[in-house]
Amino acid sequence: MTKEECQAAARYWEEKDAESVKLEPGKLRSMVEEYVQSSNTCALATGTGDYVRCTPIEYSWHDGCFWMFSEGGKKFIGLEKNPHVCLAIYDRYEGFGSLHGMQVMGLAEVVEPFSEAYNDHAARKKISLEFLRKLPSPMHLICVRPTRIDCLFSDFKKLGCAPRQTLLLEETL
Repeated sequence: MTKEECQAAARYWEEKDAESVKLEPGKLRSMVEEYVQSSNTCALATGTGDYVRCTPIEYSWHDGCFWMFSEGGKKFIGLEKNPHVCLAIYDRYEGFGSLHGMQVMGLAEVVEPFSEAYNDHAARKKISLEFLRKLPSPMHLICVRPTRIDCLFSDFKKLGCAPRQTLLLEETL
């Protein structure tokens, strides 16, 4: 593939989306949150330089962010040097009439253990702080604040809109 062909392929959805019928932002946000809350597992991609890692991980959604406890792992190589992450949530493919999936671009932060945010999330997950303090190695908490969510939902067509919609959010932590 030539550089020009690669760039043309990369622009495909931008060009197609420019002409598409958009869903009202409040309705889109509501449908996004409903879908995010209907699941609890995502694929979290982290990276730095020529190193990329994609990790299946359980998440919770609250306060406009994705929250993930993790014992550790190679994802922290990327998180140490690069706060930009991507995560994907999707249903099993059953055909074009029932597509449900999203990819989320965002900024990740490793939350200080036993800080107010850490303790709040532990309480939401019903994990005692005493248990967390007794662990032989720390339980890390990753918070991802989404900046862009690209959704592909067949349901959007029933609403008279394009099946692919983008929700842009604030880009600061």
